[in-house]
Amino acid sequence: MISMKLGNRGLTNLVASLRSTGNAARSFSLSTPSCSESESGPCFGLSDIQQELQSMTRKFAREEILPKAAHYDKTMEYPWEIVKKAWELGILNPHIPEDIGGPGLGIFDACLIAEEVAYACSGIMTALEGSTLATAPVVIGGSKEQQKKYLGRLLEEPVVAAYCVTEPGAGSDVAGLKTRAEKKGDEYILNGQKMWITNGGVANWYFVLARTDSNPKTSTNKAFSGFIVDADTPGITRERKEINLGQRCSDTRGVTFEDVRVPKENLLTAEGAGFKISMGAFDKTRPPVAAGAVGLSQRCLDEATRYALERKAFGTPIINHQAISFILAEMAMGVETARLAWRRAAWEIDQGRRNTYYASIAKAVASDVANKSASDAVQVFGGNGYNTDYPVEKLMRDAKIFHIYEGTSQIQRLIVSRELINRFKETN
Repeated sequence: MISMKLGNRGLTNLVASLRSTGNAARSFSLSTPSCSESESGPCFGLSDIQQELQSMTRKFAREEILPKAAHYDKTMEYPWEIVKKAWELGILNPHIPEDIGGPGLGIFDACLIAEEVAYACSGIMTALEGSTLATAPVVIGGSKEQQKKYLGRLLEEPVVAAYCVTEPGAGSDVAGLKTRAEKKGDEYILNGQKMWITNGGVANWYFVLARTDSNPKTSTNKAFSGFIVDADTPGITRERKEINLGQRCSDTRGVTFEDVRVPKENLLTAEGAGFKISMGAFDKTRPPVAAGAVGLSQRCLDEATRYALERKAFGTPIINHQAISFILAEMAMGVETARLAWRRAAWEIDQGRRNTYYASIAKAVASDVANKSASDAVQVFGGNGYNTDYPVEKLMRDAKIFHIYEGTSQIQRLIVSRELINRFKETN
């Protein structure tokens, strides 16, 4: 069994040990699932180690996060206590490459973690996943020196990072970003304002997308560059924490950059590569977001089923009424379908293939399922579901953001339609 007290390096050391020895090591990858070699067709099983990872995270989520979820929702405090415990357990940075000292887990494995954490509290899941989004561009486009310095920080102590792309006047429309970085000597001077930044007030460093080509006719693919910016650099102002509808313990706020000096060594890849890097990060992070939505949906289903078994109306538990049992059946159908969607998206990128199509499908489907599941759970609870003494009203508030962050559901449909057209042209 994987110990609940591994330490941040414990999971890394365990994975390294397994990968260096025989079949146990190979079973850690989804590419060698736990199904018998004599079986034919797709395999939906988890490897033994993935089952252990899932079990360990589930235990942590149910024992450490779930009992405190309501507290963090009410106080809106950043869950530093949970973050530190997740770091000690080794599940805060599962994606950091082995050669940097991290576990080097696949996206599928990260999704298993995200689903279990979100079951307990999707707000805390977002707080943990915020670092994943920030570090993905560094994994994709960072030099070894950049990776060792900035990803290494996350391994050495329980600190988090933030992804700074969205602005007050530009969210999905990345071409409309106004933040600029002007090169002067060995530095870039950064000016602009970012908005709705997860971990914005608590991050140790930021990934920042800024325009480096002042020509308005330059294509988006070449006009922007990505930078790593230390959060304590002079000229950075962390604005007030936003009070949101749900996921209220997640630290979301604006970040302003005024004549911030960024060393040229902190430019990722090269000038003009920022858009490709920042968008490529979503192929890695949208499957875990989808998995988080599934975790919330599963919680909705469990809470509604438990309540329906206990609540009586007309002399029998309400689950015996077809009107209720059909609601629960549709919730279950949605959960299972959305889970298959994130698993396909994660599996594709872990095989080394571009997964944009599947990642957007998974994110859109899981977001819809989460919102419907939450609404249905409130309906099953009836008047109690509308009351803060019961858990489902929080789930309903928390669910809505899945339709919005990391690309709105409308943007996902736009991506899917474009990918569909390209695929059709290639095969016809």
